Formats: sequence, C-alpha cells, structure tokens
Amino acid sequence: MYKRSAILSLPIALVSLTMAACGSSQPAASPSAGSSSEASASSCHALNASLEWYGENRQRIDAMIATSGSCGGPGNVSGGAPVALFDWDNTVVKNDIGDAQTFWMLANGKVRQPAGKNWRNVSPWFTDAAVKALSAACDALGEEGQPMDTASQTGAACADEILSIYSEGETTADEDAFDDFNARRIEPQYALAAQLLSGWSVDEVKQFATAAREQNTTAKQGTEQMIGTTEVTGWVRYYEQITDLIETLKANGFDVRIISASAEPVAEVWGEPLGLSSDKVMGVMTTSDAEGKLTPKLASCGGDEAAMPYIEGKRCRVNEEVFGIESAKAFEIAPETSRAVFAAGDSTTDVSFMSDATQLRLVINRNKTELMCEAYFNEDGKWIVNPMFIDPKSQHEPYACSTEGMVLPDGDDGPLLDGKGQVVPDQPDSVFAG
Repeated sequence: MYKRSAILSLPIALVSLTMAACGSSQPAASPSAGSSSEASASSCHALNASLEWYGENRQRIDAMIATSGSCGGPGNVSGGAPVALFDWDNTVVKNDIGDAQTFWMLANGKVRQPAGKNWRNVSPWFTDAAVKALSAACDALGEEGQPMDTASQTGAACADEILSIYSEGETTADEDAFDDFNARRIEPQYALAAQLLSGWSVDEVKQFATAAREQNTTAKQGTEQMIGTTEVTGWVRYYEQITDLIETLKANGFDVRIISASAEPVAEVWGEPLGLSSDKVMGVMTTSDAEGKLTPKLASCGGDEAAMPYIEGKRCRVNEEVFGIESAKAFEIAPETSRAVFAAGDSTTDVSFMSDATQLRLVINRNKTELMCEAYFNEDGKWIVNPMFIDPKSQHEPYACSTEGMVLPDGDDGPLLDGKGQVVPDQPDSVFAG
C-alpha cells in the first residue's frame, strides 16, 4: 500500500481493462483484446479499487466524477460534457514518447538533411554555436532533404550532436544551443522533436510512431539503447491507474482530451490504444508544404507564431481548440464555464492548464519545482499529489518556492506568487517513495 514515505513500484504493462458503462459494453482500453461487461442503468463505472493510489486520491477522484459526471453522458464539450485534460509524457505513460520518437528517428536514419544544409532552417532559436556544431557533424551525410544515416558508425557524430542539443540544450562542446525565446510559451528542445520530423507526411510519421510504440512498449522495463555513442532510455509503459481513470471518465460522460508537448501525430498514435481519436489529442503542430510534407515551422496559437503547448502555450491551445477562445485572449484564464473540471500532469509545463481546472488537479510527482510549489501550497484545496506509479522518486529537498518557484519568460527563475500576489513560502516534499 502507499504510505507517506513509501510506495510500491508496480509492474505495469499494456493490459486489457474491462470498463462497465451504463447498460452498454465498452471497448477495452489497451492494444490487446479485452473483455467487456455491463453495469445496470442505476450505476456507472468507478475507479478500479484494486489499483494502488496514494492516500485518499482514488476516493477524491471518484467523488469528483460522481459530482461532475453523467453516466452515459455525451462525452463532448459541444454537448455540454465536462472536460478532463491530461498531459501525456510521464502522466499517462512512464517515460517520454517525444524522446522515444526522436531516438527511433536517429536509430533508423529518418532525420532529413535540412534545406540548404542550414540548421537555422530547422529551429529559429538555434544559437550560432548549435548551427555550426550540427553542420560540422552532419553535412557529410547527404544532400538537403535526404535522410541521414545516423544509425551507422559514420553518422554517430551527427546522432550525438542532435541528441545532445535535443536532450541537454547544449552542443557536445557544452555550448548553449538555444536562445531568444519566451520560456513560458515554448521549449525549443521539445519543439525540436517535432521539427526533426520535417520532410515526411503525417501518415508516414504515424507509421514511424507506431513502430516506436511497439518497440518501446514491448521492450523490457529498464531497457536502454545506444544512439550514436550515448545510452538512452528504450522503454515506455502505459500507467494502468491512468488508463483506468481515462476509461472511467469517458464512461461517466467526460470529454477526455490530451494536451502534450510531444509532436501531435506521434501523440495521436499513442492515444489510439486508449480509444482517444485524433480530434481528442493536442500536441506540437508544424505546418505542411504544398506536397503534404511536414515543415519545421510551428503552427501558431493565440496569434503567436513562437508558441507551442508549453506552460502558457498549453493553456492557449486548450482555450483555442476546446473552448473556441480566439486571438491573444487564449493565453488568459478563461471564465469558469469555459474551463476543464479536471486536469492531470507531472511537470512545470503543465502548471497553467492544470491551475485552470475548476474541480480537481492530479499531480504526478516528478520533483518539478513550479508545479510542486502550486500543488503543495494548495491554495484552494483542489490539488492532489501522487507518487509516480512506476519507479517513484524519493523525497526531494524543500522546494524553493519563495525564490525560485516560477519560470520567468526569460528562462530564469523567480518567486512564485499566490492568488493575492503574496510570495508562496518554500514547501516540503511530503508525497514520495521511501
């Protein structure tokens, strides 16, 4: 059982879940074939009591569902359904599908040489040092538009350079790779994962994503793989508790949506086993050219071409796509009637859309400062914290909310303020693995 200082690490796999809905059978929420069952018209699906949750979290979520849901309801915001929002990486699954896809692209030689062999055409936020390093490592691997053989020994240096810039935000020579961006609207490292898909169609990217999903979900837990000369994570697992939660929300008439900082076509593929259609998945979008091939150019949000689903950019995308709020107003907190009732996330990138949720906010504790400061301060009593369901983290030192509790637009950290404009005091980490 979960304790305040200890948590079990559960072996989670993609398994069939039975979902009982009001008088009808529902499809299993996993890639494998599953059974279905029926519930009487007087009852509806609740969370599986056999799955481990921390403290009273399961009961809090069930109570929220009972209050806000409608058994067999429409499941679409246009029909009046309540909205439930989930981040994807390390919220719905353990590990990161953006990482998994980028690693797969490099391991299979699918990243294309940029237009004009100029890496500034890939990301406008690259520093001169990054452009120079990528050109030096990758120019010899082919002409513009051609896939580069980053899987070979010859291409290892290119793979290493791309991986370092994507994963660390620095070149292999430890020089900053990105600058001149609003750190509350975009994370260029995350954007790069989508930009590296350039030159392929959405259908082709989805084929790649399906292959990466199969590789990562069937790999043994803890698997590592070699990309260039670097060992990286080689596995992903769907969290059984979150899969059950999503199916329970759907059975109770919620409009369940994903808001991810991973590339949208990739997130769509990963959402399929949970019965989430592409119109329910929001991720990083890039434009397409006249031939239907993806480009490195990000799709705008709220009129800002330098925004993506990241912190305030996630709020913008939700407000635009789900609630129809246009222009710069999409970056603002919407009226309560145009907000989700439930939200779940694990990182500072999720803090804005989660704060907007009106009834309950589930935080998966990955020790991300701004999010944990908000959750532990719990100003309105609507935040709940759960350790990671697989390989949960041990206790973190107290979060420096009063001095470094908020990511500022320039990328520095500053004090986090509460709803009254007062500085939030430092917060101890109290929900963790012992």
